[in-house]
Amino acid sequence: MATNWTPESWTSHEARQMPEYTDTAALDRVTGELAQYPPLVFAGEARALTADLAQVAAGKAFLLQGGDCAESFAEFHPNNIRDTFRVILQMAVVLTYASKLPVVKVGRMAGQFAKPRSANTEEVDGVSLPSYRGDIVNDIAFEAAAREPDPERMVRAYNQAAATLNLLRAFAQGGYANLHQVHAWTLDFMGRSPWAAQYQNVADRIGDALDFMAACGINPQTVPQLNGTNFYTSHEALLLRYEQALTRRDSLTGDWYDTSAHMLWIGDRTRFEGSAHVEYLRGIGNPIGLKCGPSLEPDALLRLLDTLDPARTPGRITLITRYGHDKIEKHLPALVRAVKREGRPVVWSCDPMHGNVVKANNGYKTRPFERILAEVRGFFAVHRAEGTHGGGIHAEMTGQNVTECTGGAIDITEQSLADRYHTHCDPRLNAGQSIELAFLLAEMLNQEMREREKAAA
Repeated sequence: MATNWTPESWTSHEARQMPEYTDTAALDRVTGELAQYPPLVFAGEARALTADLAQVAAGKAFLLQGGDCAESFAEFHPNNIRDTFRVILQMAVVLTYASKLPVVKVGRMAGQFAKPRSANTEEVDGVSLPSYRGDIVNDIAFEAAAREPDPERMVRAYNQAAATLNLLRAFAQGGYANLHQVHAWTLDFMGRSPWAAQYQNVADRIGDALDFMAACGINPQTVPQLNGTNFYTSHEALLLRYEQALTRRDSLTGDWYDTSAHMLWIGDRTRFEGSAHVEYLRGIGNPIGLKCGPSLEPDALLRLLDTLDPARTPGRITLITRYGHDKIEKHLPALVRAVKREGRPVVWSCDPMHGNVVKANNGYKTRPFERILAEVRGFFAVHRAEGTHGGGIHAEMTGQNVTECTGGAIDITEQSLADRYHTHCDPRLNAGQSIELAFLLAEMLNQEMREREKAAA
């Protein structure tokens, strides 16, 4: 357990990216209620994820983390949850089949409601209002009443997260994730993607292998792993009053866990030394992600690792790099070398989304698919050169047929962005682009494995 730590010790540190609630009595009442609510996840599940991530850190598995940039109350629908879950399953099948590595599946789901902002206020036509910070804080509508932070939104976020988790658990363990369903997972509009045929080919080969196994007596009844999968949830631990309210002491170990998600991460804007967010996360037993951008120096990273993972627990820390396609090969090697030199058992994961945002000529914020791929390629190139393991991908994506990121095999142009641009915050990959990314990732993983085998020979 962390020393000199309590669930509220973060309050004596600098807290950035936090809303200012005018009604503090209402805030105290709501967080007091949440503190009495049941946990959304359990300590044993968080420990299981840490163990799975330890395999990723050792180069024996791959981390696939994906989902919405920001969940919203307006788009809460079982079909949306199902479709995103389904695309993650498809991506995992492609990666597992091609790389022969198990895939640890973590959704940016059931809690990704709060968003950091570059400014505290937003101005439109000379009117300045508080920035939209996610549905757990305020409303996206540009109106004074809507932008006022409302603590009651935490309760609605908790209830939506609980319902989402309930459905995800049913999908993961109730037969929907059965590998025999691999053909049924294909979304209708995927038929337009050149990668759909390649996915069907993989599905056919998996089906043949399952038929052979069934003839040998190996089926979902005899091997339960064929009938379901482990699926974990994650979000950025940004709204600390919410996270504190859902912090519980595990009855088996006596350790503290944040029961709002299996995995929490610290964003690029809140990972500074002396941060309230760092102070909070150092004391919980959950696996932790740490976003690493161009401003992070190697010595600062090592000091953060000393704070967050003094015991050097494999699987405890996932370093999520977010540089931009033109910066990753310049900045990442220094961090990789420092961490390798210190023998830190971390997971290295690539977030190719956040550093590649551009504004299209028609005013829409987008992410060119080619830049996303270029950053992923740079990520693996660095790890091959440094003799380390590029272990994961962290993508903002959806199972909906949106037009938010340009490019890809289904060529979304700047002119077509307006067709189905639905995001509440940042542009997401659609299902076709996500599957395309999975196939290209699989090729990179195979190349990495060949390099490692050659080095070991």
